[in-house]
Amino acid sequence: MGTLWSELGPVADTVAGRPRVYADANVPAGLVAHMRGRLRWDVLCVMEHPDLRRARDREHFRLARQLRRTLVTLDRDYLDDRAFPPMEGCGVLVIAAPDERGLAALLTRIDTDLFGPPAGPLPLDGRKLHAHADWPANHE
Repeated sequence: MGTLWSELGPVADTVAGRPRVYADANVPAGLVAHMRGRLRWDVLCVMEHPDLRRARDREHFRLARQLRRTLVTLDRDYLDDRAFPPMEGCGVLVIAAPDERGLAALLTRIDTDLFGPPAGPLPLDGRKLHAHADWPANHE
């Protein structure tokens, strides 16, 4: 018998049509609100969970996989494939823009180009994407 999530995760994949993400501690609250309100993503924000706020990157990476969520971050450390092997995760999205408004615009483009139907809840499963303000549309 596995964890509750390991048993229910596959069911959640088929029920939830919207992206499920794990926003680490450096994702601004306004951006979390944008993902939830405008993009309609299912967002677990670590800053809303006192026991997760100070977790190390490795723990966030592990939890995102365990909870079957794409890790969304501004932290470029996650681009290190030796420390965070892509195939051991449910996807990592590292975003960069000059300000929160630019980050929101970037996530809106990503939602349209990558996370929209029929992508499903884990469009970057086993992969990483480093997207920045001049990231070209329809490019992965």
